[in-house]
Amino acid sequence: MGDKLSGVGVSSGAGYGPALRLTRSVPDPPPGERHGGDADAEVRRAASAMEETAQDLALRGERAGGQAREVLGAQALMARDPALTDDIKKRIGEGASAARAVSEAMAVYRQMLANAGEYLAARVADLDDVRDRIVARLLGVPVPGLPESDTPYVLVATDLAPADTALLDPARVVAFITREGGPTSHTAILARALGLPAVVACAAADDIPDGTPLLVDGASGAVLVDPGPAEVEAAKAAAAARAAAAADSAGPGRTADGHEVPLLANIGGPDDLPAALQNGAEGVGLYRTEFLFLDRADAPGHDEQVASYRAVLEAFPGAKVVVRTLDSGADKPLAFLPPPGAEPNPALGERGLRLMRRYPEMQRSQLAALAEAARDTEADLQVMAPMVTDTEDAEWFAAAAEEAGIATAGIMIEVPAAALRARHLAGPAAFFSIGTNDLTQYTCAADREIGGLSRFQDPWQPGVLDLVAVAATAAADAGRPCGVCGEAAADPVLACVLTGLGVTSLSMGATALPLVRAALARTTLEECRAAADAALAARGPGDAKRAARAALTGLADLGL
Repeated sequence: MGDKLSGVGVSSGAGYGPALRLTRSVPDPPPGERHGGDADAEVRRAASAMEETAQDLALRGERAGGQAREVLGAQALMARDPALTDDIKKRIGEGASAARAVSEAMAVYRQMLANAGEYLAARVADLDDVRDRIVARLLGVPVPGLPESDTPYVLVATDLAPADTALLDPARVVAFITREGGPTSHTAILARALGLPAVVACAAADDIPDGTPLLVDGASGAVLVDPGPAEVEAAKAAAAARAAAAADSAGPGRTADGHEVPLLANIGGPDDLPAALQNGAEGVGLYRTEFLFLDRADAPGHDEQVASYRAVLEAFPGAKVVVRTLDSGADKPLAFLPPPGAEPNPALGERGLRLMRRYPEMQRSQLAALAEAARDTEADLQVMAPMVTDTEDAEWFAAAAEEAGIATAGIMIEVPAAALRARHLAGPAAFFSIGTNDLTQYTCAADREIGGLSRFQDPWQPGVLDLVAVAATAAADAGRPCGVCGEAAADPVLACVLTGLGVTSLSMGATALPLVRAALARTTLEECRAAADAALAARGPGDAKRAARAALTGLADLGL
């Protein structure tokens, strides 16, 4: 193992300490293991273990709050899934022990998730965790958990389940690295919510012995093994400088010469509002409404939708709240809609607006709920459609929003074709919002969940920046706003580059807002434009970041 390991940085910051490994020591029930003959009693044992697991996960979610509540609530639903319960009961009826029946049934579900596309494949770790917790209870062995330590440490794991990540104590766990995972996994999402430095898709993570001193850079994805005192002090000093600058940042986002760049929050629902408000969000740039629809047997009713939307709108009187309409289908299937059929590559299938055009009544009901939710609020409701490809898509969505009584309807730029033809889409679309996560995936033909392709999942890829520039220029020529709501906006250096490319607002996870605000305040618009030109001229993502950083001299004190 070399002195420097690399992975994908998913949550910025630096952490130093000895490595301690999360082990999942739950034994696998032997193949063919059978119960003693009382199938009914064995079914009751299985049902009891599943319900205890569901209750424990739900309780952990309540204790953690925020996004963790939604994530762990979804895991609890896995443990209570009726189809899974029926499968386990059937296997026990055929003679399998409760533990073996759970293991076999979960294996079938696991394979289905792994083959079902990016969103569901990222939930394999969630399912594995549910299985391990149920099986541990049935076998009478300890339920998997975090290592015990009286001193701060770097957590090392093959992957982390949400139940582990949600309750990490930053006073004890200074950072974590995993061999698996990606930037859109629940582990990454919760790490960012906790503000905990994290690196995923680090291929050498399994080879790190317990006790090895590690220095983790959650921004670059670098992991230094047994670093020297000077390296540790430099990293700590840089992290302290960033923390101090973030703490001192306040007010609207703007460059040093007064160019306004509104800084908005990405949220998944009302539970994320406290963090957004605490970190000074000027509004919401991405409200991911799919979390209200996923992991349930029936669509949320009109009143439930109105209440959820209104809670967010009322939190930002006089401010912009951009709501992404239902982004589901293909790799995020809804149990209450018929599947579109077999899709060999769900990431390229019927998702987002494509699915809503197949089920327009679903789109109409959501837009109607949004319109009603906004009626008695002072927020500036704006809606946008995901997975828009061409002018026909944009016109269809604009007409649907107008019919619902919503004045401002825009589109997400995630598909390269949409970026390339943005000058045409700027007619029907009132604004653009660039989703850099999917735009990068589609531009570079690299699934975001495959750690070995991390070089192509980098929004610093000059080809991705070219498309951002094309879209932003087309928007400016048409007098339309063009924001970014992907994870790229949370990178303080890249935020300056995006501003230089002509992006008019930046939306990100709430904890990233203060440092991005501080970075913009240290640069002028001309410096941002010079950094953007330097990045566009670079040959690769690493060169692009270095060239941009060299042009942004005002960021030196932030150690970025």
